[in-house]
Amino acid sequence: QVKLVESGGGLVQPEGSLRLSCAASGIIFSTYVMSWYRQAPGKQRELVAIITSRGVTNYADSVKGRFTIARDNAKSTVYLQMNSLKPEDTAVYYCNARNPTDYNNPYWGQGTQVTVSS
Repeated sequence: QVKLVESGGGLVQPEGSLRLSCAASGIIFSTYVMSWYRQAPGKQRELVAIITSRGVTNYADSVKGRFTIARDNAKSTVYLQMNSLKPEDTAVYYCNARNPTDYNNPYWGQGTQVTVSS
């Protein structure tokens, strides 16, 4: 059974930082493409950051220079370090895992709320 469990969300002031974690089980983690998505109220879910099995990363323009995605294959965990947070970063953040041989059937975590507010 595949499980993705996110943690690390919460309430933070503008310009603050948070680190999200996503612990995976039930998959060969090192072979999967891992991503973070987010969904704000009334908006569609959007891709925030992605990291391939080889560690190649890519980011949404809105978070470039502020967010960093990283993976620890030994711990089957992917991270999202979020710095210089803005109120518009407020959303539920979801972890996503894709098998490169079955890309259209991703696994999702349950999500973790990030609220940026003073």
